Amino acid sequence: MARPTNRSARFRLPILSAVLPIDRARIPGEIIAGITLAALAVPEVMGYAKIAGMPVITGIYTLLIPIVIFAVFGSSRHLVVGAESALAAMLASGLIGLAAAGSGEYVALAMLLALMVGALLVLASFIGLGFMADFLSRTVLVGFLTGVGVQIAIGQFAGILGVPGHGLGAVQKVWNDLQAIETVNYASLAAALATMAFVVGSRSISEKLPASMVAVAAAIVLSWALDLGAYMQVVGSVPSGLPELGLPEVEVSLELIRKLLPTALAMVVVILALSAATARAFAMRHNERHNDTSDLFGLGLANIGAGLSGTFIVCGSPSKTQMVDQAGGSSQLAQLVTAVVVMLILLFATAPLAYLPDAVLSGIVFLIGLNLIDLKGMARVFNEKRSEFWVALSTALMVVFLGVEEGIILAVLLSLLLHTRHGYRPRNHLLTQADSGAWKAVPLTTGVRAAPGLLIYRFTHDMYYANAPRLLEEVFELVEDADSQLEWFCIDFSAVDDLDYSSVETLRSVQETLREKGIRLVIAHTIHDDEAKSRKTLRRLIGKDAVYDTLEEVVQDYERRSGGD
Repeated sequence: MARPTNRSARFRLPILSAVLPIDRARIPGEIIAGITLAALAVPEVMGYAKIAGMPVITGIYTLLIPIVIFAVFGSSRHLVVGAESALAAMLASGLIGLAAAGSGEYVALAMLLALMVGALLVLASFIGLGFMADFLSRTVLVGFLTGVGVQIAIGQFAGILGVPGHGLGAVQKVWNDLQAIETVNYASLAAALATMAFVVGSRSISEKLPASMVAVAAAIVLSWALDLGAYMQVVGSVPSGLPELGLPEVEVSLELIRKLLPTALAMVVVILALSAATARAFAMRHNERHNDTSDLFGLGLANIGAGLSGTFIVCGSPSKTQMVDQAGGSSQLAQLVTAVVVMLILLFATAPLAYLPDAVLSGIVFLIGLNLIDLKGMARVFNEKRSEFWVALSTALMVVFLGVEEGIILAVLLSLLLHTRHGYRPRNHLLTQADSGAWKAVPLTTGVRAAPGLLIYRFTHDMYYANAPRLLEEVFELVEDADSQLEWFCIDFSAVDDLDYSSVETLRSVQETLREKGIRLVIAHTIHDDEAKSRKTLRRLIGKDAVYDTLEEVVQDYERRSGGD
């Protein structure tokens, strides 16, 4: 039987709990999974570095110290930590105007932003804010990632065409690219198209093939052999060796923190949503425990490690986690193997990267952007819930035309709006018994009674100040439509576990109005706990003898008191 996922807000420090115990029989599979992740993820994170405006080598750094730190301190055995395209785009958006992309100052600001995000995540783990991930709905997440994908793809047109790329927004970038269309570098265009064709063709054969790695390796060899640097832009010299540890070389001030804080908070929300959703999904798939709070702490330390090792923000990556799972990885041991492979690449294999054409990297990043555009997801939302589709579309358009940071803020607000809307207008029902004796819900318009003189009304959401007037309105309409034979009005509170002041006052008004009409108000299915505040409040408000544990007790007591059949 599956063990429940531990979502407790209590803080724990589970050192190596995601690695131990090590199953010796699975070690070969873990090693293969780790090598596979390195082969697939290295070209991917190089592309993310390009999205973020960071030097290519910093993308590889994200697969070293951050991935090791999370393996040590996280609780999820499957979640893979690394760079993600959405966060890379947010980084670029947040640092626009503060420093030139790729410069030393820009890298220092990215490091500072990673430290801020890490500190916020650690703080969130201590005060138990892992639940915040639940407030970013899948609907707006589909729209947000789709918008990010469009923005990333648009941003690669200049690199694919071999023209100077500039402009702040997607529209301005497209306009500038069109202005420079006469200066297209056809060698760059051919290299990008060949790369994309190879990657797409390889993926159509098997998703497990390291198509991006093969494309990068082939491009490097051809560039070296044919001196492609004479015809197109190449990456250029890439430093070798392990990253140097240290604080970012930037003058930290309250003004700078104020400028970076909105981006840091938006990133924290995205990290919470992507990481928690991924960790929970894979824990459920493998019937394993995981702890949101511990994962949050591990992610915080991983980002602090990123900030101290010269790279940028990391989070739990759905795509990389799927890579390892498909390759047979079953614990963070596979990620530790990946870190060893990456360390060897940094020590001995960075020199060839200097020959890599920018157009090849732009082609890979363009495909990353296309993969984020979830048209099938948007279609499913459209078919299932038309109103939520417009929310998703609005989020996507906000990201494309105004920016990633603004998009995530809108995504959070729209998620909360959707949550409030569901609770504000609950679809309530009347209850009646079927011939089998089971209770069934029927529309309010039917006016069906559970027994002659008895109406049972189910309120289907937790009751609070915003939806309490709806209960008042519906109860009065039901009473007005009923004939003079109505004697008892029962409210089924099975969905209500708390009452605020407005709810209590609403119930008081309902009781007084019903009493004036000679109708008795009773409550059923309250929380069966004498210490529960809502139960105590109801007993004090309408009397102990009017609060029942079950609907059957209501019907029996009604028939006994009324002498009915």
